[in-house]
Amino acid sequence: MRIFLYFFTIALLIFSCSPKEPVPFEDGIEPYPILQKVLDSVDKYQVQILFTRIDRNEHMNPMFETFSFNLDDERYFYPASTVKLPVAILALEWLEEQNVDNLTLNTPMLTDSVRPSQLPANVDNSSADSLPSIGHYIKKILLVSDNDAYNRLYELLGQDYINQKLAEKGLNHTVINHRLSYPANEIENRYFNPIRFVDKSGEVILEIPERKTESIYSNPERPVIGLAYYAGDSLIEKGMEFTYKNKFALSDLHGVVQRIIFPRSFMEDERFHLNDEHRKFILTYMSMLPGESDFPKYEGPDFYDSYSKFFKFGTDKSPIPDRFRIFNKTGWAYGHLIDGTYFVDYENGVEFFVSAIIYTNKNQTLNDDTYETETIGLPFFAELGEYLYQLELGRKKILKPDFGELKMDY
Repeated sequence: MRIFLYFFTIALLIFSCSPKEPVPFEDGIEPYPILQKVLDSVDKYQVQILFTRIDRNEHMNPMFETFSFNLDDERYFYPASTVKLPVAILALEWLEEQNVDNLTLNTPMLTDSVRPSQLPANVDNSSADSLPSIGHYIKKILLVSDNDAYNRLYELLGQDYINQKLAEKGLNHTVINHRLSYPANEIENRYFNPIRFVDKSGEVILEIPERKTESIYSNPERPVIGLAYYAGDSLIEKGMEFTYKNKFALSDLHGVVQRIIFPRSFMEDERFHLNDEHRKFILTYMSMLPGESDFPKYEGPDFYDSYSKFFKFGTDKSPIPDRFRIFNKTGWAYGHLIDGTYFVDYENGVEFFVSAIIYTNKNQTLNDDTYETETIGLPFFAELGEYLYQLELGRKKILKPDFGELKMDY
């Protein structure tokens, strides 16, 4: 009987993740003019939204009710830095699979180069010991979305591992096939640098040779975005093709955040398989603010609290109040803004998931740095986050959540 109830509960949780129409915008949207403007012009802004309401049962297990707005996992958008989140998590899953003595997330990771398109990485002056490591790269990814840190983990794992692992977990609308902000074509992106993990004395713990994937991970629909784009100083008067660019559909981003926050709400083979230490590490740096980090250290006005927290706080550079924590990953490129978030107000017992994508490129020209990010994009996220927060703040719950393990030490 207990086994039956276990599987019934899991099935109920998975079923409740299925999106329903619509996101509850029935009333109260008038104070949010940019949100209203975007919702009235969904084709122009290519907006998609997923919102998951959470209730807890008597065992504090989450029960999901998921709503969607204009969701279309087949419609391509450029996911930008959001792909860094699953790669960061998979780097820890890979680490645990190696089962090598003294190989940890803090073991120095030295990257070599054997092709003209590759760059070595043997030093990282932002770390406590000036050496790169899986753990330090993950910190930089989750704190400030560092591109080089992502590239190093991409080179460690390779395309086969990344794409096959995500597909096994049911994330079927994702293709990860290139480094970010790096001049390598689709062929060079299929080659992966040799890497050594060493101890403090320099002795090799694990050595990985150069690898190449024979598979071609691409977008067969050959998506095109915009009407023109700049390549260097040259204006190319046609849309940019994204056949060999990353894809990460909104439902997959939403699902990755849900899987790391509440892994037991998913079937065993759909989870990320991390030990408690590694999962806590990911959760800590997903929710940490840049100014709370010592190594790497981020200081000055450029690294304000909402630097990479779009929902509710995206247009405000003031400190985020302590009662709020935002476990998330954002992306920002080619006029696209994306955020996948688990939003928490510890004091008032509010929690929900929300993910959204918006495209703000009125002139349909890519790489001209003329996007409506400040006037439309970030205000949209701020207003949507505020609207959903107020909706959940006013909703009566039978049981107030016990956040327990989701309260991190920073």
